[in-house]
Amino acid sequence: MYSRKDEARGIDGTFMWLMEEVGELAAALRDRESHSHEDLAAEFADVLAWLATIANVAGVDLQQAVTEKYGRGCPGCGQMVCACGAAEKP
Repeated sequence: MYSRKDEARGIDGTFMWLMEEVGELAAALRDRESHSHEDLAAEFADVLAWLATIANVAGVDLQQAVTEKYGRGCPGCGQMVCACGAAEKP
């Protein structure tokens, strides 16, 4: 949608926009009583859109990357519903 602007801004500039959106999402999650479900959904959408934008500018197929890493389940235990211990990553 904004590829010319995104490419001109570059990865670093676009990353800063992502961080701003993550901050807005964090604020909305902290103060959920003041934000509607629609407000929260819009903030999540903004974060996802900026993440996808950075992937595009970096030449990464985000859908493919997610499918390769998580398409067969948890990278740690291999289950579709993670069975890793609470202290384990992921």
